[in-house]
Amino acid sequence: MDIFISLPAQTLELYEAGSLLQRYSVSTAKNGAGEKNGSFCTPRGKHIIRAKIGAGQPENTVFVRRRPTGEIWTRDLSNQFPGRDWILTRILWLSGLEIRFNRLGGVDTMRRYIYLHGSPDVVPMGEPGSIGCVRMRNCDIIELFDRVKPYITVNLGDYRIECGDWPSVNVHAQAIRHVVFIQEQDVPREMELDESDISSHHALAYDAQGKAIGTGRLLPDGHIGRIAVLPEWRGRGVGTGLLRCLLEVAVISGKRRFALNAQSPAAGFYARFGFRSEGAEFVEAGISHQKMTLSLQA
Repeated sequence: MDIFISLPAQTLELYEAGSLLQRYSVSTAKNGAGEKNGSFCTPRGKHIIRAKIGAGQPENTVFVRRRPTGEIWTRDLSNQFPGRDWILTRILWLSGLEIRFNRLGGVDTMRRYIYLHGSPDVVPMGEPGSIGCVRMRNCDIIELFDRVKPYITVNLGDYRIECGDWPSVNVHAQAIRHVVFIQEQDVPREMELDESDISSHHALAYDAQGKAIGTGRLLPDGHIGRIAVLPEWRGRGVGTGLLRCLLEVAVISGKRRFALNAQSPAAGFYARFGFRSEGAEFVEAGISHQKMTLSLQA
């Protein structure tokens, strides 16, 4: 299992073997994204769940310094302490994995006490509002807590991913593909654009300012292709998000078999999602490729 939290979308997604298990609405920091101690921002990047705290406690149990106080949150209790940052029900304590970005020194996520935690039912979800942690509804944090184990990966990204048809995405998708395929990889323009675009589902990744940063497509026959991420966004989970989005769209439409022609250096990336190599490598547009397929259980 692993978790992806989109700060712009204010969602938390739980995955297993590349498949979406659940999507929750959350609330991250009202100050936005940031890693510095004292910023009251939500950190980005790769983390793990370092500790699970609160198993078996009643819903709305109040925690202070990760210990239950014996209180149960109510509106009357809230009115007595109007400025209190309520941490309720369960705690999943995050620890950063990226040295000098979210681990050690003044950017250490764990030392900043960044949690996924329950919140009063009156706290809105789907919009920023915390002082750094990721707030969840109590019923959602209980469900998530019971499903996950310590040390699973949690990626917090300052980007969101959406799907659309070609008329709605073509300007942004073509711009990204031009940079990645035509400029970087010298793919001929006449090979990069083809008639399959109009009939495909397309995924687009956007940063927090709404700039398109990555794209990919799903053909009607289940073939996945044209996954491309701008250079400055690589290594931050965007490609994973694009692939997951396309697989989710495909599964919803009833598809269970998928194929793609991976550039050979990227074969390991797709293998992590269960894709298997078929046949020998081949060259297309001067680039070595490997055919890969994936079959999901109905």
